[in-house]
Amino acid sequence: MGLVWYESLCMSDSTTPPLTYQEAGVDIDAGNRFVGNIRDNVRSTHRKGVVDNFGGFGGLFDLRAEGWNDPVLVSGTDGVGTKLLVANAVGKHDTIGFDLVAMCVNDILTHGAEPLFFLDYFATGKLQSEIAEQVVIGIAEACKLAGCTLIGGETAEMPGLYSQGHYDLAGFSVGAVERSNLLPNFDQMREGDILIGLRSSGLHSNGYSLIRKVVERSGLSYQDSSPFSNTSLGHSLLEPTRIYVKSILPLVKKGVLKGQAHITGGGLKENIERVCPEHLSLNIDYGAWEPHDVFKWVADLGSISREEMYRTFNMGIGLVLIVARENHEVVLENIQKSNETAYVIGELTAS
Repeated sequence: MGLVWYESLCMSDSTTPPLTYQEAGVDIDAGNRFVGNIRDNVRSTHRKGVVDNFGGFGGLFDLRAEGWNDPVLVSGTDGVGTKLLVANAVGKHDTIGFDLVAMCVNDILTHGAEPLFFLDYFATGKLQSEIAEQVVIGIAEACKLAGCTLIGGETAEMPGLYSQGHYDLAGFSVGAVERSNLLPNFDQMREGDILIGLRSSGLHSNGYSLIRKVVERSGLSYQDSSPFSNTSLGHSLLEPTRIYVKSILPLVKKGVLKGQAHITGGGLKENIERVCPEHLSLNIDYGAWEPHDVFKWVADLGSISREEMYRTFNMGIGLVLIVARENHEVVLENIQKSNETAYVIGELTAS
């Protein structure tokens, strides 16, 4: 009897033409083809803890197979904000997925966590497989650089919710750290501890609502030559976020770090304060490094105050380490060997 109502409905004399999900804007077959097309990219990121379950309802990961002793799981989620609108305007989608992974894995890295796996959420009005595949290629490339597995994701087609050609991204990362290496270590932080800043690749993925206003004021198009690099303005603004995992994890395992801050929205001061105990304060030397030219261009064209710039953008510093004074030279030496540029940018002082 369960389908009697449906059979009765289908046999009615209604002249209303039948509808399908595809006619409503959702193409299940296209979605299935997309999943099949990205299979190799996804599997190329696998590490030994992955239990192969491609196409299942969840991603499986075996911590025991990875050899952890007393792990603490660390999770994080993020997006790339309105940098997506720049990617869409330029028609370049192969680095925005890289940004997505970087924003997430850099966050969990600040707790000393090694990224284990990553999940993505791709939502659009109508799936354009060639664009979505480019996004996933960037995600997979970044996952391999961060050493984590692209273990799963969701592609949602929602006609009417997104403008034609637009999409949204969200990312979710999970990592692990041995309990003894968990950061920040507030108990060990002391007056005189050194702040080491690692150079960013540029804007990373914050402040793009303001950036787009500046571009609008400039009268330039994203296809015009960039005033601060040797490529187009659009391509220069899409420079991907730097991933610091491989440079920093060895230092975490050596136990020479007391804290880390990922410099995102809020800038240097607000993000470092998140990992600084209340009895200590920050003495930052803002003259210790030279910001990228893009920041100078933005500040000048937008008539943006110094304070607003430093609380909106990373200003050339993507990650900050807190280390004991007696260890800071060794830490600097190790960072430079891993092809990162780093500076002593200040110290902790009495509050």
